[in-house]
Amino acid sequence: MNQQQFENFTASSLYCEKCRVAMPVRERLLLVLPDREIFDYLCTGCGSSVGRREVTAGEKMLAQAMTARTRRAPVSIPLR
Repeated sequence: MNQQQFENFTASSLYCEKCRVAMPVRERLLLVLPDREIFDYLCTGCGSSVGRREVTAGEKMLAQAMTARTRRAPVSIPLR
């Protein structure tokens, strides 16, 4: 795997200071700017903010292109 494959990961669990343990998180869109989007990670146990993630417009377009590429139906070749 190369570096580009890791750039689009989102966290599924993070350490929560309030719960004092790594907890599952949900991502909430916090702010949309012309050049990026900012997401907030919320603890599913207590609801407190445990982190943030920024996605630039370029990263978003790349992620959408990669998703579109993997969603294409496989080409079937007729057997003779």
